[in-house]
Amino acid sequence: MRVVRTVLEMRDVRRNLPGRVGLVPTMGALHAGHAALLSRARAECETVIASLFVNPTQFGPMEDYASYPRNRDRDLEIFENHGTDVLFEPGVEEMYPAGESIRIDPGPIGKVLEGAHRPGHFEGVATVVAKLFNISTPDAAYLGRKDAQQLAVIRRLATDLGLGVEIVPVDTVRDPDGLALSSRNVNLSRENRKAATALFRALSAGKIAWVNGERAGDVLRASMLEVLHSEPRVEVDYVSAADPETFEELDEVDGPAIISLAARVGGTRLIDNILLPARPS
Repeated sequence: MRVVRTVLEMRDVRRNLPGRVGLVPTMGALHAGHAALLSRARAECETVIASLFVNPTQFGPMEDYASYPRNRDRDLEIFENHGTDVLFEPGVEEMYPAGESIRIDPGPIGKVLEGAHRPGHFEGVATVVAKLFNISTPDAAYLGRKDAQQLAVIRRLATDLGLGVEIVPVDTVRDPDGLALSSRNVNLSRENRKAATALFRALSAGKIAWVNGERAGDVLRASMLEVLHSEPRVEVDYVSAADPETFEELDEVDGPAIISLAARVGGTRLIDNILLPARPS
């Protein structure tokens, strides 16, 4: 695996990479969910590029940029063990040179749910992903479904700006008790780790209600809130039953739709979602 740290070197390396090139963008603190992205890219592409960059512009002033989990040695081992050919590991000054000021507005989809609770977050995401796509010019980018709204923003970015990158979603990887894998899970104490299972239980309650015929968005959201409120360690940011492309809330949830939520457990903020399929015609 070749480690590249500058934009100029990455562009130079990219010119000689063979075949279909897949990109797996990461902020490090890798886990089995990232491994699934790398494995999928390895299976479908002749060359795999991964990026390791904790992007400061997607963190708000009261968020956890400084304390975001970092474990470079373990990350490098996972990248190598899952067939990464090139690792792009730039510094902040390389991605955001002195005097730079351009940011990408993600549009309406970036203003709701995560965008409303984390102002500027998706502007930072869209900007850094556009930079990564421009620098590495991949044929495909592999992204997890756990960050569903981020996935939708990046799909919109690639389409609207004509970037020529296929966006490949990869299913959420969960622990046996249902908790979605996240780099932030390492910050959970044993008690909070147990309490965090309420997130998947809440989503499951919403899905069960829907499968059983409930179509009222307010009722589905209430069913998820009931589960979350039963766990005193969970502080809810939002629950949602929304259109999977626009993330606008739905009054009637016929499907396809996405039910999602965000909550803090002992100060650690977690998100999760489940996609409800289209009803058979």
